[in-house]
Amino acid sequence: MDAAVTSAPTPATHPVPATGPDGGTAPVASPSGAGRPPRAAGRTARPHRARRENLAGYLFMSPWIAGFLLLTAGPMVASLYFAFTDYNLFDAPKWIGLDNFTEMFGDPRWRTSVEITGWYVVIGTPLKLAAALGVALLLNQSRRGQGFYRAAFYAPSLIGASVSIAIVWRAIFSDGAAVDRTQQLFGLDAGGWIGDPDRIIYALVALTVWQFGAPMVIFLAGLKQVPRELYEAAQVDGASPWRRFWHITLPMISPVLFFNVLLETIHSFQIFGSAYIIGSQGNACGPADGTLVYTCYLYIQGFENSRMGLASAMAWMLLLAVGLVTAVLFWSQRRWVHYEEGAR
Repeated sequence: MDAAVTSAPTPATHPVPATGPDGGTAPVASPSGAGRPPRAAGRTARPHRARRENLAGYLFMSPWIAGFLLLTAGPMVASLYFAFTDYNLFDAPKWIGLDNFTEMFGDPRWRTSVEITGWYVVIGTPLKLAAALGVALLLNQSRRGQGFYRAAFYAPSLIGASVSIAIVWRAIFSDGAAVDRTQQLFGLDAGGWIGDPDRIIYALVALTVWQFGAPMVIFLAGLKQVPRELYEAAQVDGASPWRRFWHITLPMISPVLFFNVLLETIHSFQIFGSAYIIGSQGNACGPADGTLVYTCYLYIQGFENSRMGLASAMAWMLLLAVGLVTAVLFWSQRRWVHYEEGAR
């Protein structure tokens, strides 16, 4: 008997759609990876490009980062440690705790330096800003040769901090010099300011006021932003020049004024070169400590007396004082600084 061999049917290569409960076809899961859109090639290249850009940015910033760590952050941390030690630059520092601060607060010359610095900041900073604002108001008007006048008034800010100018300034205020002869013309007491402990600080203030060029430029930029329509409307209403200045100019440039006050106050606390040179006649900081500003006394303790630990403690006290004054100024700006809506 011939046996009929029948082969079994092969399974279908394509899945048969299943029938759903409502008679329709239910979706069938496709094999892994089937039906997915191909991954974009740019998606994998984008993180690599971002990493390369970040690396390039850090490479360009590396000189500044190295300088900040080696020349600023590192010395600050070291000085904070030295402030609690007895250190003279030659021997190893010896930990003494708060003895430097205790000695500093009990030192009468330290208190004198604080008083002279405070007097200089309170007198010199407002006078300098007043001179800068006054000249900026004059230069804000349309006049012939404005470029020359702006450069001429700004020039002292470029050269005023140099040693040569401080030497010339000391010569001008010495006995028998220009200031002394001018006093005699007006019948005032003869004598220079450099040799007088009570008047030498005013020579230092005069040098500071003479360098009003930098805040003047900032004031001038702020005055250019004040809308002219406000002055015209106030003039139509009969407002006097003083009322226009008080009610329009000052409120509109108050952010610029705050910036100048903050910057010049910090600079006044840091004065050293001119005070040291003008007062260096037999004494490091003026006759009878007439120009003994804080940084000058810090220099004396650190480099002349070789007490670097005490000088470090004085430096950190100066930093705390400047930070406190800065915090007070930022707190007070809410009362007198007027910003545009959304500009703060």
